[in-house]
Amino acid sequence: MIGRSKHATFKFRKDHIRNKINSWSSRCLLHAGREVLIKYVLQSIPSYVMSVFLLSGSLINEIEKMLNSFWWGHNLANSRGLHWLSLERLSVPKVFGGMGFKGLKAFNMAMVGKQAWKLVSTPESLITRLLKAKYFPRSDYFGASIGHNPSYVWRSIWSAKDVIRRGFQWNIGTSEHIPDWNHPWLGNAARIVPSTHHHLEWAHITVSDLLVTSQKQ
Repeated sequence: MIGRSKHATFKFRKDHIRNKINSWSSRCLLHAGREVLIKYVLQSIPSYVMSVFLLSGSLINEIEKMLNSFWWGHNLANSRGLHWLSLERLSVPKVFGGMGFKGLKAFNMAMVGKQAWKLVSTPESLITRLLKAKYFPRSDYFGASIGHNPSYVWRSIWSAKDVIRRGFQWNIGTSEHIPDWNHPWLGNAARIVPSTHHHLEWAHITVSDLLVTSQKQ
């Protein structure tokens, strides 16, 4: 059960990371070894939870502080040494001067966004039909509201809506289900949505209505 305090609910992931760091802090590890442990062990620990739930910002900040201390060679009992760069700066790709660590906030949103994308791309799946029946029975995912007393799973998936919308564009096939006016289907950098004085007159037409199928244009 997800209680009122999301920080307390998912704190066990932070504790798991702390235990791992404590078991390694007594060892003389080079930076190459710490890099491997951070990227492939520590940052993977919360991945399963992050794939469904948005973790609180305070919990992510605490995890990133522990990772940063471990990177600069300090254990959790004595973490007052110099941290020459924040983990945010270390998350920059190596070609730009960072270490290529994951930004956990962005990674969390990307993982939840994958679940949201399934609601858009697989409308016949069981989980899509279940969430649609409960939260957006008369619209699609993009038109869904947060609803009354939503589950934390739905709240997390709903929060990824803007991220999905910014990267969402129809791939024109038969175009029978692509609305003309309020879905992005024009391939351009500005991602504009078409609008003319016919918008209200022909409110429900689709892209297929604009095509002359016999001439393929």
